[in-house]
Amino acid sequence: MTAHLLQFVELSDRDRKTAQPLGKLGKSDQVEVRIRRKSGKDQVVRLPAQAATLLESALDHLLQGERVAVLADDQEVSPNDAANILGMSRPLVVYRMEIGDLPFRYVGKHRRTKLKDVLMLKTKIDAQQASMEALAEDAEDLRQRYGV
Repeated sequence: MTAHLLQFVELSDRDRKTAQPLGKLGKSDQVEVRIRRKSGKDQVVRLPAQAATLLESALDHLLQGERVAVLADDQEVSPNDAANILGMSRPLVVYRMEIGDLPFRYVGKHRRTKLKDVLMLKTKIDAQQASMEALAEDAEDLRQRYGV
């Protein structure tokens, strides 16, 4: 049985409509989270500024209908998890590992790669995609203007 390290969270349409946006936090704002336990007792946790910023960002994405996952950047992920992050198939991720585009190590017979390496590859792929789209737009512009 495989343990999945990558777990996305998303809100239902109903939850998104009933949730209140947090709004922009100011530097002197303090964020506290109140947890109502099953026993009826409340627990209040005061969040440091960095954690509050993370919570603000995650909530903004969730309210826009996006899926959110929180991971440490030095955490290792499987090829399946990397494929989910990169938006490609697992075999293509394994190929990227084999040709050296994505550093990895073996844990027994299983490949593992660091999340930060996956995110660096995603940044590289996104930049390449943006360049190809700009090139295609230029080619289309040339065709329309000059019939090339």
